[in-house]
Amino acid sequence: MEKFLIKFVKTDAELETDLDKWLYVLKNMSRIDKIPVYLRKPIFEKLFSIAEYSNLSKEEKTMYDRSLKYKWDNKNVLDYALKEGIEKGRHEEALNIARELKKDRLATEFIAKTTKLSIEEIENL
Repeated sequence: MEKFLIKFVKTDAELETDLDKWLYVLKNMSRIDKIPVYLRKPIFEKLFSIAEYSNLSKEEKTMYDRSLKYKWDNKNVLDYALKEGIEKGRHEEALNIARELKKDRLATEFIAKTTKLSIEEIENL
């Protein structure tokens, strides 16, 4: 592979295919300080992110990892809270519908089937 990269002599203006772009990046990664416009694809952005991470010091990696963990923890807490809120809202809506159907003196079994509430929940309304 190294011999192949040595023979690769295209400039950034001559890059046509994704293979050309890959070879150019692999050969010139140490000289590229930011992602050029012609490499703005998710795969190349991921490659540059990995390269940036690998150049961090041990302390910087630890700080970065902690910040990512904090971000993921917060996202998980928010996702869980959102899911719980939606479920609670659906349950409250089902209870409200059941109350209305119960006022109209519909059968408890019908209300349970319609609202997906238990018969016990409906009887306690």
